[in-house]
Amino acid sequence: MDGQEVLADRFEAHRGHLRGVAYRMLGSLSDADDVVQEAWLRLSRTDADADADEIENLTGWLRTVVSRLCLDMLRSAAARHEQPAGEHLPDRIPETGDGGDPEEEALLADSVGRALLVVLGTLGPAERVAFVLHDLFAVPFTQIAPVVERTPAAAKKLASRARHKVQAPPEVLAAPGLAGDRRVVEAFLAAARDGDLEALLTVLAPDVVRTADLSTVIRGARAVAEETVLLRRNARFAEPALVDGTVGLVVAPYGRLLLALLVRVEGERVAAYEVIADPKRLRGLHLRTLASGQAGAPRRSRG
Repeated sequence: MDGQEVLADRFEAHRGHLRGVAYRMLGSLSDADDVVQEAWLRLSRTDADADADEIENLTGWLRTVVSRLCLDMLRSAAARHEQPAGEHLPDRIPETGDGGDPEEEALLADSVGRALLVVLGTLGPAERVAFVLHDLFAVPFTQIAPVVERTPAAAKKLASRARHKVQAPPEVLAAPGLAGDRRVVEAFLAAARDGDLEALLTVLAPDVVRTADLSTVIRGARAVAEETVLLRRNARFAEPALVDGTVGLVVAPYGRLLLALLVRVEGERVAAYEVIADPKRLRGLHLRTLASGQAGAPRRSRG
């Protein structure tokens, strides 16, 4: 094989890793693929005869290029004041995400964590890049610093600030009752996904009240359970999260927030919940993941 073919083979060995980095930074499969392709074009313009041997750490070089491209894209989106929560998705769950393979994108969103993708979207561009590189891919701050154009100490502060926004703090996760509330909410979600009417009747309080954006009201376990079965498709895209300080659910097809559920648990049952779909209200919610440690992380690759 000639030098360009060898270079292409070496790049292909890194494509999955680079795609994973870009997807977590951008939250869009098509954008991630565009960035990875641009990284290949930049690599291919290196001296093919040298077979990129002058690049001591090809993984690190490519990841840096991808990260800088993602940062530029995030900054451009921020400059246009783009706000994805509730704005880019219709009232019904869409069949596809952003023009890519819907099944592949749904699987990728599942593997990363829908709640994590939603919360990552609330971070500033440099915060998101620093958090993804350090917390999800274990990249040292000495390598992150030049990407975000900060000192290593400042890059560390960016990641720390992002972590505080993304993850529920340990004292919240350890609060009395939170683990029990989470079990109830997860049982409700599992029954909703299965369309299991009897399981729903078990987890719902007899006098449960379901509201939608403070208006539409449904009362009683059977009525709420029957409606939940009819809307079971939404549950495919749902995941537990901390919603305004309590355990709730986010419905996020392809990682983009469509609905949020504020859930009130009493004892071992759901006593009430509100479905929030209004974009303005969605943007006003305080969302965090329920994961402790490094949520959504793939296998660590230090490069």
